Amino acid sequence: MDLSIHTTFLPHEDPEASVAFYRDVLGFEVRSDVGQGRMRWITVGPVDQPGTSILLAPPAADPGVTDDERRTISEMMAKGTYGWILLATRNLDETFDRVQTGDTEVVQEPTEQPYGVRDCAFRDPAGNLVRIQEVR
Repeated sequence: MDLSIHTTFLPHEDPEASVAFYRDVLGFEVRSDVGQGRMRWITVGPVDQPGTSILLAPPAADPGVTDDERRTISEMMAKGTYGWILLATRNLDETFDRVQTGDTEVVQEPTEQPYGVRDCAFRDPAGNLVRIQEVR
C-alpha cells in the first residue's frame, strides 16, 4: 500500500484569527478559503510541502452534529482539549522564539522529555494544542 498524509482537520471558531496564526505566525500558506463569515473552510500548509495540508473548519457546521454535541465541542475547544497537532522543526529554539513573538498562548517552553523528544507547545486561537517537536 502507498499511503501518505494529505489533510488533517482542526476546528476553528474565528477564521481571521486562525489565518493570522497559521499564515503569519507559523508561516504556512493559505491554499483555499471557502465559505463566508465564521462558516469558512480554510486549507493551510507548509509552503515546501504542497501535498500536506491542515483543514481549519467550523466544528458546528456538520448537520449530523446535535445541539448537545455542539455544546460539548465548544466546551472542549474552550479548554483546549478538542483538537491538537504535532509539527516538527530542525531548530526548536528559533521556532519557539518566532512563534511566541505573536500573541500566542505558550503551554510549554522547549523541554527535553524523558521519552527522548525535545518539544514545546502552544495553543492556536481556537484552543487547539500545537506541539512542535525537534527533529534530530
